[in-house]
Amino acid sequence: MASKTVALLPMKANSERVKGKNFRVLAGKPLFKWILDALLAVESIDQIIINTDARSILEDNGLVEDGRIIIRDRKPELIGDFVSMNKILADDIEAVPADSYIMTHTTNPLISSATIDNALKLFRSDKNFDSLFSVNKVQTRFYREDGSAVNHDPQNLIRTQDLEPWFEENSCLYIFTRDSFAKTHARIGTQPMMFETPPLESLDIDEPHDWDMVAAIAEHMRNTK
Repeated sequence: MASKTVALLPMKANSERVKGKNFRVLAGKPLFKWILDALLAVESIDQIIINTDARSILEDNGLVEDGRIIIRDRKPELIGDFVSMNKILADDIEAVPADSYIMTHTTNPLISSATIDNALKLFRSDKNFDSLFSVNKVQTRFYREDGSAVNHDPQNLIRTQDLEPWFEENSCLYIFTRDSFAKTHARIGTQPMMFETPPLESLDIDEPHDWDMVAAIAEHMRNTK
């Protein structure tokens, strides 16, 4: 029997720092449509689950359920800015059984279907890992708040490209199995694989200035197609 892969795309009505960002128009279409379209273009994703408290807003934006898109109304006890995302994921996993899950965010609109597909293929090809999370590779000089160096010697400068690389979790993609989530109750399992995503695709809309930067890139992409 073929394995089932489900994408989890949580989406809330309100956002604290960029008001209404999930439904705000970005280069011609609502923000949520960018990642949704990318997920729909990945043939190996069987279903996309949108866990939300904004069904009516989605409907106003023309999104309706079909055989591949399922809208789940978020339970009242799971609504709020301080609810752990792992609790929301657990609710979806219990309701929609699958062999593996891929979790993404609306706030990473530039990630491509090719990158998502590559991550899925890489994860499936190596059984040594029980989960995958996306990262940014960083090679630069870090300092603590008191001005002391973290990862380099200021008296013995070497090229930044020769520094030990550090990897920043960027929240673009998470892939995990039903079994790995059951063990850790989290989207990152006990034996995770790090997956480096392209820098432009990794941009996250968290603050107003992030929106301005991503909007400029998205508009450029639309005009050069």
